[in-house]
Amino acid sequence: MKLIKTIPFLLLGLMVFSVQANTIAADSRSSVRKEMSRPQFRGGIVFKNYCILCHGERGDGIARATKLYGVVNLVIKENTPAYYDNVIRHGGKAVGKSDLMPPWNDELSEEQIQDVVAYLDSVRDPVKRGEAVFKTNCILCHGIKGNGKGRAAVLYNPPPADLTHSNKNDEYKISIITLGGAAMGRSAVMPIWGKQLSTQEISDVVDYLRTILVK
Repeated sequence: MKLIKTIPFLLLGLMVFSVQANTIAADSRSSVRKEMSRPQFRGGIVFKNYCILCHGERGDGIARATKLYGVVNLVIKENTPAYYDNVIRHGGKAVGKSDLMPPWNDELSEEQIQDVVAYLDSVRDPVKRGEAVFKTNCILCHGIKGNGKGRAAVLYNPPPADLTHSNKNDEYKISIITLGGAAMGRSAVMPIWGKQLSTQEISDVVDYLRTILVK
């Protein structure tokens, strides 16, 4: 009888231990802060807000404002950090290019300029672009590593998906990111990211998610 009475308490203890273990495994505040302090991720946000109108999301010069500049080549070509720093600060004329490229020195902070310079090393790589989008939009729920252990994960039932062990194909991932969880018969907590992210950004995120799958 004593053993039978003890079982519920043992089960309760195991449940508490399980929750605590899950909490311990989740991303810590310091780990999130450290990850988000990486310049290339912050730079991706600055680039999106200030640069893609002319240079495009891939830095290939294919953008909404391209037709306004005639034959001017707006492709961001691979170059040194010093070159990028100079042209961002002082404009196109400073490096013998078009004066349509404005100087940003008076509008962007020192940190923003350095962050954009760091991001330009990633702008031609879809996986790196996708990582920047993922790390600045998705880690609160899905976690820094994409393993479903984000800081907000404990708030939801069912919990956020572990994307490192996903068996969904790229088409499905594009759909659920674009349309949200409810549209795909999954958790309604998964937002409709198609309202905030572009088709290119979503495609880049899926390219990145492919690289974190545990095989």
